[in-house]
Amino acid sequence: MLAEQKAAGDGDRDRGGPYSLESFVARSRDHLYASPPAIGGPLSNPGGDHALNSDFSPPFDEKAARPAAVLIPVVRRPDPTVLLTQRPSAMRSHAGQVAFPGGKVDPEDGTPLNAALREAEEEVGLGRRFVTPLGYLDPYLTGSGFRIIPVVSVVEPGFRLTLNPDEVEAAFEVPLAFLMNPVNHELRSAEWQGQLRRYYAMPYGERFIWGATAGIIHNMYQKFYG
Repeated sequence: MLAEQKAAGDGDRDRGGPYSLESFVARSRDHLYASPPAIGGPLSNPGGDHALNSDFSPPFDEKAARPAAVLIPVVRRPDPTVLLTQRPSAMRSHAGQVAFPGGKVDPEDGTPLNAALREAEEEVGLGRRFVTPLGYLDPYLTGSGFRIIPVVSVVEPGFRLTLNPDEVEAAFEVPLAFLMNPVNHELRSAEWQGQLRRYYAMPYGERFIWGATAGIIHNMYQKFYG
């Protein structure tokens, strides 16, 4: 009986398809944190580069990592999309990489949500009035020493982007259905600082999504659909 009730509930939730915005928002209520997970707290289950590289050094110390936040903007389209950015090729670090809007949490931000919204405004001109936060994914620890809190949100159409050329070379949207399909999550490897490092990659047309961005997307897939 319970299994039948669950199947019926899943059917109602996915009536518009598992990748419809209605289904995505319903799943967010089941799988996202209402508050940012605290360091070392009972809800803290950080993913990160170490998840695929157990011998990766330096060791991943969550307490020592610098706080950062990114906005995962799921745009309300007939077929929902995720807004991503590409960094300028001339940047000193992470040049040309695909990323979510986001960055370090400054003291005046107070919360990861405020930091993610501020960075989205500064990087691509995405106004806060278009953004409805849904919740938080698990933290993501990076090899560069950051503890990233991903803030999942719904973005209403009608926004007009203004790119900051110092931080963003391009902004583009990728279908949510593409990103949430594990067939598109390629597991690759490359040598980095003398070590073989494994990472996720999600090539999409001329865009190459990989590294922490792809890792966060894969974590969201595992939370919502895995």
